[in-house]
Amino acid sequence: MNDLYVSPFSTRYCSPEMSRLFSTRHKVGLFRKLWIALAKAEKKAGLPISQKQIDQMVDHADQIDFAKVEEYEKKFRHDVMAHIHAFGDLCPEAKPIIHLGATSSYVTDNADLIQLKEALTILSQKIIHILGLLSNLAEKHAADPCLSFTHFQPAQPTTIGKRICLWLQDFYLDAQEMNRLIHEMPLLGVKGATGTQSSFLALLDGDHKKVVQLEQEIAAEFGFSKIIPISGQTYTRKLDIHALNAIESFAASAHKFATDIRLLAHEGEFFEPFSSDQVGSSAMPYKRNPIYSERICGLARFAISLSQNPAYTTATQWLERSLDDSSNKRLAIPEAFLSADAILNLMAYILTNPHIEVETANASFERNIPFLCMENILMESVKRGANRQDIHEKLKKIAFDSKKETLAESIEKEKDFHLSRADVEKIANPKLLIGRAKEQVADFLKSDIHPFLKKHSQKISIAPIEL
Repeated sequence: MNDLYVSPFSTRYCSPEMSRLFSTRHKVGLFRKLWIALAKAEKKAGLPISQKQIDQMVDHADQIDFAKVEEYEKKFRHDVMAHIHAFGDLCPEAKPIIHLGATSSYVTDNADLIQLKEALTILSQKIIHILGLLSNLAEKHAADPCLSFTHFQPAQPTTIGKRICLWLQDFYLDAQEMNRLIHEMPLLGVKGATGTQSSFLALLDGDHKKVVQLEQEIAAEFGFSKIIPISGQTYTRKLDIHALNAIESFAASAHKFATDIRLLAHEGEFFEPFSSDQVGSSAMPYKRNPIYSERICGLARFAISLSQNPAYTTATQWLERSLDDSSNKRLAIPEAFLSADAILNLMAYILTNPHIEVETANASFERNIPFLCMENILMESVKRGANRQDIHEKLKKIAFDSKKETLAESIEKEKDFHLSRADVEKIANPKLLIGRAKEQVADFLKSDIHPFLKKHSQKISIAPIEL
């Protein structure tokens, strides 16, 4: 048993790719890549930096002595300075020019933005994978009728595929928002101690054009087409708000999806994958609890709660810089992405092999047909001259009546309906009760989902999910 706390995300919930992305090694690796990019751009701009110095930095970029970093940080009480000295020890020729003109936020904030873009890309890829799984299920079950629920009470029928499209549409909106953020994510660039770029202007003898070009070259090195035009020492923390708002929105979609599955599991209509050796309860052998959906709900609530942190941080930034953001960001942002990643892994597992009980759903639908067709009976009666309010009241009484006569018999006795038994039986045709559900599914998949999946098909790279 370990003596120190270890995050459940690292050991239990999230994927290796997302965990690695927010690891200390990856973060320090980005620091060093940013220093190398800065040196290259400064050399190109005419500063006295040799290729030998750059080559030495490149050769030692992956060699990180964390013990030495820790030793330096205890001495300097400054994490970035600790990394500068530890890197400089490995690159003695380059040590004089590492971090030239920069402030700590050059590496910390640019690295954060690179991580945000990388993390959003992972989530986007996984959401697109989910869209594909859901669209296949929706298409397969587009015409399978089922009882719908409002207030978790039986309501006008729908189809299994249409219900799946309710989930699909929410995740489609989440995918669009994440892709927008990825496309529009800017880099901080080189802004200096208070955002004025004065140190770089001094280095480059007052040449404004060279400062602009220096910043553009560094952004291009990391695949960014946009640079924040105005900043203090740090990038505006509103970018963190936007990123975690997207996660919050996704988590809300996922919570709704998982809650629906939990309700449908109770109805016997939708079950999660259940392995032969799996145990549903230590006390009740027959139990088949929707444990993965329950886990999604728990993680989703956690992710939603974290979305408030960037708003508080943005609100409390003082003038050009305050350092009370750093400790909060180190906790809230990685945890939000790790929780979203864990949720997506769980969703992929559930949707790869779901057990949709079409016959059970249909049986429930059939039992409730007498009630489900009442709205259509109301419409038809009014079309034939009946008073809408009177007919509504009579149907309510029929629905609540405990007599065992059929709906058709009850209505046939009431002349105000203007309907015969044959008319009622025709109206109660299951194909008429589901409205345009089947057609809505087909139209939505054709007009929105399939084009989106086709456009983003090359971005999908998902490892097999094993839980």
